[in-house]
Amino acid sequence: MATQSSQSSYKNKDMLNNMKYEVANQIGVNLKQGYNGDITAKNAGQIGGQMVKRMIEQVERSMSGQS
Repeated sequence: MATQSSQSSYKNKDMLNNMKYEVANQIGVNLKQGYNGDITAKNAGQIGGQMVKRMIEQVERSMSGQS
């Protein structure tokens, strides 16, 4: 049986994974399930950068009381 903490970790991991594919799709990078070592460092950096930007925006909204 999974603990509350491990369930939360799985949920967070799923959310991040979904965000990764969403961002990749928006910037035109074709990610596939599994190995993606064939994408360029530039594209990988763009995906990661946009993910960080979104996470910061979410935290800022939650701190200001907005949803």
